[in-house]
Amino acid sequence: MTKLMPISDWPIADRPREKLLLKGEQSLTDAELVAIFLQTGTKGKTALDIARELLIQHGGLKNMLRLPRQQLLQNNGLGQAKYAALKAAIELGRRYLNEQMLQGEILNSSQKSQRYIAAELREHSNEVFACAFLDSQFRLISFEKLFEGTVHFTHVYPREIVKRGLAHNAAKIILAHNHPSGRASPSHADKETTRTIKEAVGLVDIDLIDHIIIGNPGHYSFADGGIL
Repeated sequence: MTKLMPISDWPIADRPREKLLLKGEQSLTDAELVAIFLQTGTKGKTALDIARELLIQHGGLKNMLRLPRQQLLQNNGLGQAKYAALKAAIELGRRYLNEQMLQGEILNSSQKSQRYIAAELREHSNEVFACAFLDSQFRLISFEKLFEGTVHFTHVYPREIVKRGLAHNAAKIILAHNHPSGRASPSHADKETTRTIKEAVGLVDIDLIDHIIIGNPGHYSFADGGIL
């Protein structure tokens, strides 16, 4: 009978934590990164074994990390502490990306806007509709998630967007929402909603400069697509 060799007995260069320190975090596989947060295995399985099984069972890193809490905890080798460590890692990454786009940052290109908005909306399992409020020089005043719906749609209220725009004294606005399905192409409803909001904010001298749809991995910019 073959005896399981714990990770601590592996060659140093093969241990996930030591490999990270020697070669950098980019050198690690998804399973190795997850294993670092799991820290310990179970009887007959190392932390890396458990991480690999989780990724295979759930179809990759994104699907695994988006599982509801109770569903993820049903997996052997995962407890409350390990779940908390994984969720903390996700939130740290999101906040790290968010700090790169501070209040006052100039959002004068769809590429900058997409990078920031993707970090805010990509991981939501339901549709979320948000707005970035800007001044006349394209400086970010505030980013707000205003409406949340189901997996398939969100009810959007143009009046509330106008109210928030006036409250921020915004000169420009960027609309944004995610598609949990992953496909970033705009639907007919997306186009109609955009048209309605553009007319509404235009009545109070707020310029709608873009509507960005966040898919996974791709995004869509109405401004770049020429349909704004």
